Amino acid sequence: MKGYVDSRLSKSLRRAAIAIVATGAIAAQTVYARASHKIVVVQPKDLPELARQSGEAMFLHHTIDGKTFLYIEQNLGGRLVILDVTDPAHVTGEGSVDLDAGGPFDFVSELGEWKELVQFRHSQTDAVLDLRKAGAPALKAVQGLTSHGPTMLLGNDGFTVTSQADASARTPRDYQVVDTADSKEPTLLSTVKQVREEITNAETGTTFLLASDGLYLIRRPFEELNKWLREMKYND
Repeated sequence: MKGYVDSRLSKSLRRAAIAIVATGAIAAQTVYARASHKIVVVQPKDLPELARQSGEAMFLHHTIDGKTFLYIEQNLGGRLVILDVTDPAHVTGEGSVDLDAGGPFDFVSELGEWKELVQFRHSQTDAVLDLRKAGAPALKAVQGLTSHGPTMLLGNDGFTVTSQADASARTPRDYQVVDTADSKEPTLLSTVKQVREEITNAETGTTFLLASDGLYLIRRPFEELNKWLREMKYND
């Protein structure tokens, strides 16, 4: 949990630093943008060529070395454009990557520092965008994942996918558990059939699934260790 909070904090600080730099650079931007006293509007023609095309979706990714990249999905999911937007006054094109996506998708949520959960619009299936090489992201499907429904994050460690559109319904549904933390490839860990109810303990990160054949636990040992360390510190 602490690592997650530290990560969020560092990202916030980077965003603040970027904002300060951008504010100081407004005077220099007037040759390249439409500016008012407080707002600068940069037109596509003043940006790298990669940014001069409509896209399906986009998201920001902050790297540990302080850079910020904007990824834009174009060509109905067939191409991912990469722009370095660390300095808003000097946006640069970092190239593009062709994706074998098979259709447009949406960016759902980050999975730690290096991965992004995506969901295809037509099939409602999920995949993981690997960002360990920020300039060469790779889209990775989860082998064996067949459920098409709501996604629930397991912190930065993985996610579950239910088998029906309405997860609040009381009828039994199947859960598929995907690990994105401990391997280079997203891995399907388990499929739990006929889940009737789900509860998550935020303190330990444990998710309990009540299925037709009994109770299942989705444990996150690192979160359990963090809870133990917090208790030890409190009792000192």
